[in-house]
Amino acid sequence: MNRRHLLQVLGLPVLPALAQPAPAPLTKPIPSSGEPLPVVGLGTWITFNVGKDPQGRQQCMEVMRAFFAAGGRLIDSSPMYGSSQPVVGDGLQALGRPQALFAADKVWTASDGAAQVEQSRQLWRVPRFDLLQVHNLLAWEEQLPLLQAMKKEGRVRYVGITTSEGRRHREFEQVMRRHPLDFVQLTYNPVDREAEQRLLPLARERGIAVLANRPFQQGSLTRRLQRQPLPAFAAEIGCRSWAQLILKHIVSHPAITCAIPATSRVDHVRENLAAAAGPLPDEALRRRIEAHIGNL
Repeated sequence: MNRRHLLQVLGLPVLPALAQPAPAPLTKPIPSSGEPLPVVGLGTWITFNVGKDPQGRQQCMEVMRAFFAAGGRLIDSSPMYGSSQPVVGDGLQALGRPQALFAADKVWTASDGAAQVEQSRQLWRVPRFDLLQVHNLLAWEEQLPLLQAMKKEGRVRYVGITTSEGRRHREFEQVMRRHPLDFVQLTYNPVDREAEQRLLPLARERGIAVLANRPFQQGSLTRRLQRQPLPAFAAEIGCRSWAQLILKHIVSHPAITCAIPATSRVDHVRENLAAAAGPLPDEALRRRIEAHIGNL
């Protein structure tokens, strides 16, 4: 007689089994410090640009709540992203300013970078940013020294540069070679793999963390793939969706530290963070994923 049956015979209540907590997300170390960072973060491009719409802001706050509950840390935004910064700031305030937050933002101006960073900080309502990046290399010759000086003064923890959609890779490489950087941010997914040629090997050589943006090509990749059945080999690494297979492919690259998919849906942020648990594909499976998606 098992315990449940015994309780029933004695007329005692049978309590439901406690839900198992979600596994902690996989982490990778930031090379310049060794600090562990979950391999899936949260982007805010377009999805958090909801203006003053109360319903949209509530939805973004719920996305952030689910993100932190699943063990997420890094949220990335920019002055370029419309209302995303104040939406993030309001959400953080409503959630009690989660201590797990790794706040990543950017400077995106050809003029007073210090003033823009301060405005961004006030919109986020944080004492300081963890990571500041020169967005799309705009005026990087002026802004990168500013960020380096802020790091030296303890006003930011990490410094980096960004690009997207394969733009300005040659100049990007030169900045990586010539300047001390903690992070770079670039586009990488099973379809967009130009960064594999020079930038990702260089990041490993130089000890630079890599954030992968546009993992789903702003949703166009997952929309295209959702009409196709998920390959059987996806189950080998615990994937139940195309989004999870794509994310596991991205973060399994040795140079990638964290992928930053953007979403405005709670179910999607949970799905994305679930990709940060369980096994990652080995090199052979990575090649199968690339070939399979490339042929669809």
